[in-house]
Amino acid sequence: VQLQASGGGLVQAGGPLRLSCAASASGRAFSRYIMGWFRQAPGKEREFVAAISRSGVATAYIDSVKGRFTISRDNAKNTVYLQMNSLKPEDTAVYYCAADNGDVIRRHDREYEYWGQGTKVTVSS
Repeated sequence: VQLQASGGGLVQAGGPLRLSCAASASGRAFSRYIMGWFRQAPGKEREFVAAISRSGVATAYIDSVKGRFTISRDNAKNTVYLQMNSLKPEDTAVYYCAADNGDVIRRHDREYEYWGQGTKVTVSS
């Protein structure tokens, strides 16, 4: 599956931003993948942000974004979203979407087989 992330940009602290990740799946349908969002801030390791199950019923978040970020998916559109509200300067990073062939939500990036190119989010204070 090929993933294309978009929606990044410059936003003031406290503002919202929505990221999208469009998938072009050949063979295995998009709905068969668990989807995740990761981010990498300058000088830091890539970290898990959120993930969503195949059906969209189950989600998981890193503690620092709980209550502010929402992951969702539209399997008819082969797209996963990350709605980010109340953004903080520490959310500044390159955000990546990723797809996992597994059966349950996992948080480590090594579990995800397919990756998008990343979209940069900058939050100004």
